[in-house]
Amino acid sequence: MIKKEKTVFVCCECGYESGKWNGICPSCGQGNTMNEEIRVQTKGLAKKTAYLSKISDKPLLMSEIDITKETRYFTGIQELDRVFGGGIVKGSFSLLGGAPGIGKSTLLLQICNFMEKNLKILYVSGEESKKQIKLRASRLGIKNPGLLVMAETDIEAIINESMTSLPDILIIDSIQTMNSPESPSLPGSVSQVKECANALLRLSKSTETSVLAVGHVNKDGAIAGPKVLEHIVDAVFYFEGEKNTSYRIIRAAKNRYGSTNEMGIFQMTNDGLEEVLNPSAMLLSGRPQGASGTCVACVMEGSRPIFTEVQALVSNSGFGNPRRMCTGFDYNRMSLILAVLEKRAGYFFSNTDVYVNIVGGVKLEDPSADLAVAVSLISSLKDTPIDDYSVILGEIGLTGEIRSAQNISLRLKEAAKLGFKQCVIPHCNLKTAGDLAKYDIKITGVKTIREAFFAVSKA
Repeated sequence: MIKKEKTVFVCCECGYESGKWNGICPSCGQGNTMNEEIRVQTKGLAKKTAYLSKISDKPLLMSEIDITKETRYFTGIQELDRVFGGGIVKGSFSLLGGAPGIGKSTLLLQICNFMEKNLKILYVSGEESKKQIKLRASRLGIKNPGLLVMAETDIEAIINESMTSLPDILIIDSIQTMNSPESPSLPGSVSQVKECANALLRLSKSTETSVLAVGHVNKDGAIAGPKVLEHIVDAVFYFEGEKNTSYRIIRAAKNRYGSTNEMGIFQMTNDGLEEVLNPSAMLLSGRPQGASGTCVACVMEGSRPIFTEVQALVSNSGFGNPRRMCTGFDYNRMSLILAVLEKRAGYFFSNTDVYVNIVGGVKLEDPSADLAVAVSLISSLKDTPIDDYSVILGEIGLTGEIRSAQNISLRLKEAAKLGFKQCVIPHCNLKTAGDLAKYDIKITGVKTIREAFFAVSKA
């Protein structure tokens, strides 16, 4: 057996390999992402490593596969189970990414405490020692007798221990700190991350061990490492949140066993992360009364309606080019709404600075938030307050029409439950809402933006 070293340059964003260095990756177009790696080429028959030889699977007929047994583990955290699609699927491989210090390790450690006590959990950390994990667990009040703790970065030792103890859930913190003896590269490199992820994938599928791995993120907020890492795993979850607020949001970017539209909201406290069961009440707390440029929007996050405050500020511009800025709302969508307001509704923003803010750090992606943004912009432009007990929803078309919204019945029920007196909806949704009297709320159907503004303005 002959070994030979070879130098390759690998893109840390997409995994593209080249024999020479390039300033810009030919595959993904990103700059300064080509990193040098030393590869060892082996000629002849190489001996199969012990930890890979233990991982094997035998084919079965489709009719012989039993799916009647329980296939999900409930975490005991309602918000997290919703995002996972009803719990952690047995034998799945999930990746949790987020900024440093946002609470990824805290959340995974809390899962160990809330899950069923008869489950065996192996918590592997490549960043902390066993004593440090014990100190954090004591602070969080973790008391699970079936929790095994291991401080290791060698993927071979981790898989050998997993094959011996056969845990129900394996937690890896984090995938970038793991290294495989099959790759001579440094931990965190493209080849190391791919090799370790593939080894964990084979482990999860062959032994039906549910693997939860923490992934670091780069400066753009995406999970560090090659994009192929997100293709390997079954589910990818992002932990988001502003550093100056205590609220955290977890979203699913990929989920083979559930919806990617669900969202879970948590609050960071001294005792760890606490789930927010009523996020609408949290997002609407402290809302100003009788102020112009603010209104309430209702958006759907998966199967749950979320009510949030939309704020807009329109002021005279002192420069030749008016400034446009938005937080929590798509900038291009805001520009489209401004163009429709000028062309179709007769409200002019050409010489004004426009600022749009979604309170609470939530990012609105539902198109039904368009009408609330438009009404708040008109309210600030005319300095006319909006009724404090009104909810506005609807998508705006380029001709100025108000298009229908989905799940209108769920939104109306939730609005009435929160104490709102009026809900402005697209006129075409009046037919799909059914009996309007059963909602105990005034329902106003509108066809244009002007109708919506006049229906909720206090002027």
